[in-house]
This record gives sequence, structure tokens and C-alpha cells, in this order.
Amino acid sequence: MVYITEDMVRRRAEHNDCEIFSLEEVSLHQQDIERIEHIDRWCRDLKILYLQNNLIPRIENLGRLKELEYLNLTLNNIEVIENLEGCESLQKLDLTVNFVGRLSSVESLKHNIHLRELFLVGNPCTQFEGYRQFVVAALPQLQSLDGTEISRSERIQASQGLEEVRRRVGEQEREYLRGRAKEKEEAPSRATGNEKERKPGFDGRWYTDINNTAPEPENQENQENQENQEPDQNTRNLELDEEERERKFWHTPCSFTPESRLEAHRYLEEKKRSKEKEKEKKPKAPRTLITTDGRVMNVNEPKLDFSLTEDEENNTIVLDLAVYRHMDTSLIDVDVQPTYTRVSVKGKIFQLVLPAEVKPDSSAALRSQTTGHLVLTMPRAEGEIKATKAATRPRKAHQSGRSSAPEVINRKNDVPERLEVDPSKRRSIDIANIVPRDGTREGPLETPRVGPPAATDRLSEGFVDDPEVPPLI
Repeated sequence: MVYITEDMVRRRAEHNDCEIFSLEEVSLHQQDIERIEHIDRWCRDLKILYLQNNLIPRIENLGRLKELEYLNLTLNNIEVIENLEGCESLQKLDLTVNFVGRLSSVESLKHNIHLRELFLVGNPCTQFEGYRQFVVAALPQLQSLDGTEISRSERIQASQGLEEVRRRVGEQEREYLRGRAKEKEEAPSRATGNEKERKPGFDGRWYTDINNTAPEPENQENQENQENQEPDQNTRNLELDEEERERKFWHTPCSFTPESRLEAHRYLEEKKRSKEKEKEKKPKAPRTLITTDGRVMNVNEPKLDFSLTEDEENNTIVLDLAVYRHMDTSLIDVDVQPTYTRVSVKGKIFQLVLPAEVKPDSSAALRSQTTGHLVLTMPRAEGEIKATKAATRPRKAHQSGRSSAPEVINRKNDVPERLEVDPSKRRSIDIANIVPRDGTREGPLETPRVGPPAATDRLSEGFVDDPEVPPLI
């Protein structure tokens, strides 16, 4: 059973700085509350109270709310309109989709002279013959019933035949109460039957102690094989039985009563608790960040966008992580390692393997003031060597024994070929020292003129000049 606690009311009073003594409006809907209590003592100045979609069976403990103007009790288990005489300022009462079958209890609202609107749509009493005429005649202060305005002529006609309408409504009310008493008697037996249906063995079958003798030796091997298959089979049977039970529960027709509504609520609560127990029994396995063989995994649990770039000019690696803009920086934890970086965002891990080794001590982590992104600047551990493109010199064919044509072809034409020579290791011959110079004559060495080559004749080939032979004239 859910009770109305002070903490619950304070949490719903955020608009009033969590102060409940001066609270004028509070909403306690969809809390599975089964009893109204404490509100009339904690919130004396309350004007609007929302209690829809709960399990409240009775209207009680509201008589001290003298300033209450609007009360919403939609979708509850209320069967009688009562205990609202002390709400002197009540102007609107909403009892849509409840179980009000005692229509005569509407007359208890005569003392609420300021009541202007009343909603009873979805209650059993609205099916009575003469329902609207009876309510209009019983509550002359009403201006609207079930969202329809009450005209003056309608009010006059309702007051004229009130006695006859009261008699017919009384007969229908007594008949309804007799049927309601039978439903209350059948409710415990129906609940017991449902309990029996959901109490078989762990695999959905009933067991007895008959024939629990030891197995024969020749059947022992077969029994062992069956025992190995039993866990999987039992699990499948249990799942099928659970699905069958749920299908039967929701598809079995039943009357719409407070007991059936409570039964559905209990069923949902039981299912919710069983799921929570399963989660407790099977804790979530921790995510693997580093394998047993030392391999670092890439992980993005918070599902954040990121970009990893390399700054060649500064020789650094930059990681831009799109962290939520309005998230506090205290919820972020950064760990930079030589080969990977790890960021914890609200307990969720983001881990990324780096393309090169970095220096963790020289790394920096900053957040952008405009986007809120986390920027990690990580310098490389070793400086990058930028190699210049030197021209390759072709090898001589006679030295390597292979043709140098491919090397010449692969050489780029736009790069000039240069031969670097150390002046200290010069081995070339100085031509200036070959011809001696005159001591008195200074100046550049005169280069002798080279005349044209002598003419040759095929007849002079093999001629030998003999000095004893006189020349020819």
C-alpha cells in the first residue's frame, strides 16, 4: 500500500519552494495511493487537489480544506460520494470513471452551496433510468452536469416528477447493490483460483513423491543424458508457461469492478518485482576495456561524437569530444596514457586507441566555452623527421652489372641533379701547374692556338723518312 508522505508532497511542491503549509495546488496523480490522509492537516490553504489515476476506495480526510475549490478523483475505486460537507468552497468535483452505484449519495452534496460542476461519466449510476433528472433535481445549485449545461426548463421539469424518479432510482440502486454483493463474494474465490493456477513446480508441472525409487543400472546413462537436457528444457517450459499465464490473465473476460482493477494492479506489481529480482540476480557484466592479452579496446558508452586529428606543425594529436554543453565539468574524468586515452562522462567510459605514442605529462584538456566540447591536446612522444626529397643518382652499368635505365626513368625531371664535392678531398689535376710561367711575365696563361690538322694522303701511309735521302724538289 502506498501512503501519502510529507516527502511526497514536498517533491510535488517545487513551484512553492517546497513549502507545504502555504501550498494552494498539489498534484498526486498516478502514485498508486490507496488512502487519502494528512493533506487536510498539512495543506490547510489548498485550493486545487489532483488525485486522479490512483486506487482510492473512499473520499475521506478532506473536511478541513475550507478553501478547496477543485477536487479531481478521476480513475479511482470510489463507490459512494461522502465526507465533502466541510469543503465549503468546493466549486468543481470530477469523479469520472469510478464505481459510484449508490446514486442517492449525490444528495450529500446539497451542503456544498458553491458547487457548479459535477462529472460522473463512466460510473454505474449513469446507466440508471432517470439519472440526469434525479441529479438535477437533487442539486439545485449545479450549473453543469457531465459537461452539459443545465437549462432552466430542464430544472423545472426535473423538480416536477422528482418523487417518481426517486422511486425508480431507488429500485435500480437496490438491484445494483445486490449484484455488487455477489461480485464481492466471488472476488476472493477468483483470486484464490488464480493463485492456484500460478503455483505449480518450477517447470510448470505438478510433482508427487510416487515412484521416487532409484533408477536401474541400465537406465542410469539415459537418465544422466536427460538431466543434462533438463535445465534448458525447464527454462523453455517456464517461459512458455509465463506467456500462457499472461495471455490468459489479460484475455479472460471479467466484470469491471474495484476488485478486478486491484487484481490487475497487483499482477503488474508482481511482474515488476520479478523483473527487478532477475536484474539483481544477474548483474550486468562490466565492459571489457583491456583484454587479457593487453589489447586496448575502442569504447564509446556515452555515444558521443568525436574527431581525431593530427597537427603536423605542432607535432600533436588533437581529440575533440562532443561533451554535452550544459554538463558540469566535475562529472568528467580524463586519463591519458601513452597509447590510448580514456574519458569518463557521468560514469560512462569513452576510450580510444591513439595512432601514435604521446606524452601524457605534457597533454592538456580544455573545454570550449561556446560548444562545451572537451579538447585533448597530446604531443607526440618522438618528433617527426621530415625527410627531404633527394634525387637518386643512377648507377653505372659496368659497376652494378645491371642496367640503370629504370632508375633514370623513375627520377623526377623537375628535380635537378647535383654532385656535392668536398673541397678538402679534391683529387683533380691543376692545369695551371703543367706549363711554367716566365718570372718577369705575369698575367694569365696564353693558350696556344691549335691549327688545323695536317692533310693525310692514302699514298703516304707506311712512308718512312730517311735522312740520307735528299728531299724531292
